[in-house]
Amino acid sequence: MREVKMVRAEEEFHVLFRLKDQSVKFQCSICQDVLTDPVSTPCGHNFCKKCISQHWSTQIRCDCPLCGKVFKRRPLAMVNVLLSELIAEFRPAIKPGEVPCDICTGTKVKAVKSCRVCMVSYCQTHLEPHLTLSALKKHLLIEPVEDLEARMCPKHQQPLEMFCVSEQTSVCMMCAVLEHSTHKVVLLSEYEEQKMELTKTEAEIQKRRVKMEEIRKCLEKSNAAADREKADGVEVFTAPMESVETALTQLKERIEEEEEAREKQAEGFLKDLEEETCELTKRCSEVQQLLHSEENLNFLESFPSLKVAPPTKDWTEVSVRPSSYEETVARAVAELEETLGKEMKKLYEAELAKKQQFAVDVTFDPDTAHPYLILSKDGKRVRLGDVRKNLPDTPKRFSVCVSVLGRQSFSSGKFYFEVQVKGKIEWTLGVSKESINRKGKLTARPDKGFWAIHSRYRNQYIALNYHRVPLSLRFVVEKVGVFVDYEEGLVSFYDVDNAALIYSFTGCCFTDKVLPFFNTGLYYDGINAAPLIICPVNQTV
Repeated sequence: MREVKMVRAEEEFHVLFRLKDQSVKFQCSICQDVLTDPVSTPCGHNFCKKCISQHWSTQIRCDCPLCGKVFKRRPLAMVNVLLSELIAEFRPAIKPGEVPCDICTGTKVKAVKSCRVCMVSYCQTHLEPHLTLSALKKHLLIEPVEDLEARMCPKHQQPLEMFCVSEQTSVCMMCAVLEHSTHKVVLLSEYEEQKMELTKTEAEIQKRRVKMEEIRKCLEKSNAAADREKADGVEVFTAPMESVETALTQLKERIEEEEEAREKQAEGFLKDLEEETCELTKRCSEVQQLLHSEENLNFLESFPSLKVAPPTKDWTEVSVRPSSYEETVARAVAELEETLGKEMKKLYEAELAKKQQFAVDVTFDPDTAHPYLILSKDGKRVRLGDVRKNLPDTPKRFSVCVSVLGRQSFSSGKFYFEVQVKGKIEWTLGVSKESINRKGKLTARPDKGFWAIHSRYRNQYIALNYHRVPLSLRFVVEKVGVFVDYEEGLVSFYDVDNAALIYSFTGCCFTDKVLPFFNTGLYYDGINAAPLIICPVNQTV
């Protein structure tokens, strides 16, 4: 009988469904329902993929069920992507926790009501016959319930709306009156609400216990870190200078002050957590007592304290911050920077001056220059021109990359030269083997015979090692010093104006002559037109 009612309800629904202009657009003419996995036939009509496949499988000839057009061969039904997306918007999928409509095929839609007569859950569209047809209006509609039959009492065919606390089981109203009259029986919804409250309270207690343990462990780590940092601070700042010794004393005092404040903060957190945990534990006990009480008393009247939740904090983001000793040390270093800055700069300048002692006179080799490059008469300046010069394409000349080599080559000893890059947003500088390939696109890295650094967008620097190495520099480089120790296998780059090391290639394997290498970079909307200039070396010290 139930199945007959379901079929009738579904048939009545489809009558109404076809009257809906919007729905008809998405209707399969075979199953008379909203299209599922819509596919298009060569004649332009749309059907459910499953429906048209079954239709063609049961027919002697392949035709269109809508217009009757016959196809010589079974066509390949193509998925209609646009229609699929429109249907998805017209009939969105249900969200987790929502009850699905039992009538919908394919993508399920959220049910808005369940019928206790039909024992079926309906979405808003499929519910319409129950709202418009007189025969279906008499059916009892309830809030959507998943697994409706399991929610009905098998003996009395009534919904399980009550809960017997004594026997811990769900019962219907008839069961409560006839079989559980001496038991404590409450509304199932009320019991589930209190059960949820109990679970929530227990979870809150557990969260606070975890947070308390987290704070204790953090405090232990913080104390251990304090001991290590004190020892490290002694090692780092111990130096034969009164200013450094003063900074060390101040560092120790700051560490101790911060640690004392941190301990007080942790003690306060632990005290608050313990108080909240006690209050929640008390509340948990009251709920448990209420759930297992044999008296049919109103929950909130029995325990007025349950009406209002105890005031508690959200401890999710609360933590005892570990000792920021690095920040403390950084502050101490910053204070020393002004005092030690001049002395350190002298050390850097002295180091650079040692390299500048090996300065050599370098000029550009016009026989290697790319045809777009323009060299000065003295061979000290090079820039990118607008016109390609008609030059012989010799093996020595770069054919694609706008590069040029130095005229001088080196096969032993140490040498140093400086290049001005001021005003340029892109350039590449370094040294290369004499035997490098100069035709086609270049890959500048050591295994290809190049040791170079590259600048782009004025202040982004990269060392062209086997893997590109981004460089973090404090200043925009305007003059680059290049130092090579052939026997040591060392190539170093310096920011001359700031006497700072930019990058060093170590362990280089030089087996033939090494030459200075230059690349001007390309124009970018007229920018980067400034030349590369080989500068005379003026020792910094």
